[in-house]
Amino acid sequence: MRALLAVLALLVAGRAAACESASLPAPAPTTAQYQAPAAYTLTRQRIQMRDGACLDTFILAPREASRPLPILLVRTPYDPTAQWILPEAEFQHAGYVFVTQSARGRYGSEGAFVQMRPHNDHKRSRSDIDESSDTFDTIDWLVRNVPNNNGRVGLRGISYNGFYAAAGMIDAHPALKAVSPQAPQVDWFLGDDTHHNGAFLLASTFNFMMSCDRRSAGLRVCAANFEPPTTDGYHFFLSLGPLSNIERQYFHGDSPEWQLMMRHGTYDRVWQERNLLPHLRSIQPAVLAVSGWYDANNLYGALHVFASIRRNSPDTTTRLVVGPWTHAQWVHDGGESIGPLQFGSATATDFIHNLELPFFESYLKGDGRAKLPVANVFDTGRNQWGSFNAWPPKEGVKANLCLGTRGSLRLLPACDARNGYDEYVSDPRSPVPFVPDHGVDMDADYMTRDQRFTSGRHDVVSYESEVLATDVTVAGPLSPRLVVSTSGTDSDWVVKLIDQRPDGFQQLVRGDVMRGKFRSSFTSPAPMRPNEATAVDFTMNDVYHTFRKGHRILVQVQSSWFPLVDLNPQRFLDIYSARAADFQSATQRVYHGSRIEMTVLPGLSAHRADEARPPD
Repeated sequence: MRALLAVLALLVAGRAAACESASLPAPAPTTAQYQAPAAYTLTRQRIQMRDGACLDTFILAPREASRPLPILLVRTPYDPTAQWILPEAEFQHAGYVFVTQSARGRYGSEGAFVQMRPHNDHKRSRSDIDESSDTFDTIDWLVRNVPNNNGRVGLRGISYNGFYAAAGMIDAHPALKAVSPQAPQVDWFLGDDTHHNGAFLLASTFNFMMSCDRRSAGLRVCAANFEPPTTDGYHFFLSLGPLSNIERQYFHGDSPEWQLMMRHGTYDRVWQERNLLPHLRSIQPAVLAVSGWYDANNLYGALHVFASIRRNSPDTTTRLVVGPWTHAQWVHDGGESIGPLQFGSATATDFIHNLELPFFESYLKGDGRAKLPVANVFDTGRNQWGSFNAWPPKEGVKANLCLGTRGSLRLLPACDARNGYDEYVSDPRSPVPFVPDHGVDMDADYMTRDQRFTSGRHDVVSYESEVLATDVTVAGPLSPRLVVSTSGTDSDWVVKLIDQRPDGFQQLVRGDVMRGKFRSSFTSPAPMRPNEATAVDFTMNDVYHTFRKGHRILVQVQSSWFPLVDLNPQRFLDIYSARAADFQSATQRVYHGSRIEMTVLPGLSAHRADEARPPD
């Protein structure tokens, strides 16, 4: 490793002049577009990668420092001067050198930009690059050239930046000591904000590609958000018709990623190569994975990064934090509330002060023995933090929510198979909306909306428990085990777990979709046999929620969730090339004895929950 570092240092030094003299790709922000705080000096460097590409890098260093400081790095495909250069006040006061770098091919950086660039485990030459190698080369330059640094580097990032953080900790530079991938994208087909379980997330993907994947902008920038002709996203997307119409009406060949998605409708090699999780092995830096229970974009990424490292790199110090937040809310406000939900404290402020900053302080300035539990997670029913030595908690016991006759729902160790079913008709011409006010994008707070807006619809079946005589705390993933049938040959199955309060408010605890043709394999879809009872099993993202005494537990099943999820024609075919004539109504049946497998914490008292808070 030392020999490799020496060779890289010579390569970087020999090419520094070439980077400095090269002209900046346009459009590229300038330091004049960002006003550095008076206490900092802002410099701009072009750092050479091993293949010769120069990456645009902004360095914000305190003007006065009594001791060498660690470096905190963010790599981003977004405008580096817009929001990423200067982090939260807590980090400013603590003392760091802040570095923000544009990813390859974005803004002022050279090279070709690739969405979710695949990791390369077999680099054999200087031309074999990926986000891991770019991070390595960047850190090597920084620790050798940034004045007054202490030789330790931290890497953090949210959302797409979280992907770069997760990729950067693979085959890490020895100076990289701590990494926090926050709401990271890791798998765009199974669980992030373009697909869930193979079902296409229409509103989210359309808006992102319209803004951040345009050939007309050279793929270099994210332009302004798309401005639709109406604020009624439900009817806007419904009027567009099949997905094949959207290319002709809006993209016109301008988005290569949209075109790629329309050609790759199964979990084929394209998607598998982009899956970062199998590469999270032998991770050397300490890791703090972060997200929010209401993160509509990338809760999947944080949970699976944490689980993958714990499984494949067991010697790595890995921790998980999940708060009551929407996507990136923990850096935008104090985290006291989301819409109608009030959390009783400044949860985001608590996280930064008590968890995130101590994590980086320990590994970048101290002895690396941060006294933080393995998992700090927020109970969205009790409004209390919980601390655990494993996630999901080892003390949990398995239980089942059993869907029964006359809309009954019971919590039992096991569900009895019963005769009978509940039936509804799913009509693609009138799909179930995912929010009551028909937003055009994937509304960040859609999971906090009162779910009563679907009451009275005949294409949603509901199962309701009796009033709870005691608290029920659920911790970990939820796994629907449905027995269903359709009169068609494919169908979507949306399951929602809801906390129904005594005042009638229906709080969505978790909801997700499973595309029926992928029930046995994401790589080899298969049709459903018309009107034949079929097992459809899948796993939803984790929860940590207490259904309080006096509440009811509610489960809803439906076959559309529009335009969060694209329309299923309810025929077995390639949905991305479907025609309007391919869409049909279907009669759906949910058989009694279907269930949701879950983990329940026995006897979690209010006293314990009150004390399970982030350490002061």
